[in-house]
Amino acid sequence: MAKKIYFYIDDHIWTLRKLAKNKPASIFDEPYFAMLKEAHDKYGMKVQLNLFYQTEESYRDGVFDFGDDDSMFTLADMPDTYKAEWEENSDWLKLAWHSKREYPDFLHINITYDAMKESYMAVKNEIIRFAGEKSFTEGITAHWMPVSKAGVKALYDCGVRILNCSSGDAYDYDPETTVIHHESWRKVFLENRQPETRFYDTLVGGIYPQTMLCAYNHIPTDIKNKQKGTLEFVKDEETGMIFKTFSTGICLNLVPVENLQERYEQQLQYDYVCVGTHEQYFNKEYVNYQPETPEKILSMAKFFHEHGYEFFFIDEIV
Repeated sequence: MAKKIYFYIDDHIWTLRKLAKNKPASIFDEPYFAMLKEAHDKYGMKVQLNLFYQTEESYRDGVFDFGDDDSMFTLADMPDTYKAEWEENSDWLKLAWHSKREYPDFLHINITYDAMKESYMAVKNEIIRFAGEKSFTEGITAHWMPVSKAGVKALYDCGVRILNCSSGDAYDYDPETTVIHHESWRKVFLENRQPETRFYDTLVGGIYPQTMLCAYNHIPTDIKNKQKGTLEFVKDEETGMIFKTFSTGICLNLVPVENLQERYEQQLQYDYVCVGTHEQYFNKEYVNYQPETPEKILSMAKFFHEHGYEFFFIDEIV
C-alpha cells in the first residue's frame, strides 16, 4: 500500500474575498489558487481548504491592510460563478468548515450544541451553494482545535465522522498554579466552562513549548503515540465521533525554509504524514506575510511526491 500524505490549510477567507472582489475568469487566475494548481499538476498534490464564514472587524486594526477597501466579507458574498470549476477540480481541491469566525481564540471550547450546529451549517450551506456538493468534505479541524462534548455531538449530527484532536497528558485547572499565557484565554476558558475543559503541555508545530487548552476531542499521549504516522484512530463511544491527531509535526508557516528539508526527512519514517499551514501567510496585505509561502508548499509537494507518498483526504479512512 502506498504511503499517504494529507495536506490542509486553515483560516481561509481572504483568498475567497479576493475572488469575489476581483471576479477573474477562472479561480486559477488568482495567484493563490494558481500556486495550488501548479503543485497539483506537477506533483499530484491534493489539498483541503478550511474556511471561516466571515472576516473580522478587528482585521482593520493593522492585521490586514486592504487600503480603503476594508469592508466586511462573508461566504454569502461569494458568487456561484465558479461552481462548475470548483466541482471539476474537486478530486484534488476540497473545502471544509473551520469556524464561523477567527476570534476569540478557542471559541469552540465550551460551545453549546445549538451554537456549534449553527456555525457548521452556515459554512457548509454556503460551500455547497457556491462550490457544489463534490467540493465539500467533512473530515475537519476546528479552529484552535478544542471542541466541547456538546459541540462534538452537534458536529456528528451534522454528518461529521472524523475530527482532528489535541493530544497529551491533560490536567485540571488550578487557580493557584496553572499558567494561562493570555488573559483572553482565561476568559474563554472560564465562560460556560464544561467538565472536559482542561490543559496540557505541548510543542506547537513540534517546535514551541506551550501550555494549551483542551476539551472533549483530546486523547492521551499513549494513544497519540500509537496513532502517529499511521492511519489508526479511536472512536468515541458516547458521541460516535472518530478522533485522530491529524498532524505528524509540520506546520509550514512555523518552519523556516532552510529547515524544511530536515523536517521533511524526519517524516519518512511514517506511512502516514500530515502537513498543515495557514492561508493568511500567502497574502501581502497580512501583517505577518511570508513571501516564501509558495516555495514552502511546492517544496513539500515535490519532496513527498518524489519519495512515493500519495496525497489523499482524511475522511477517506472512515
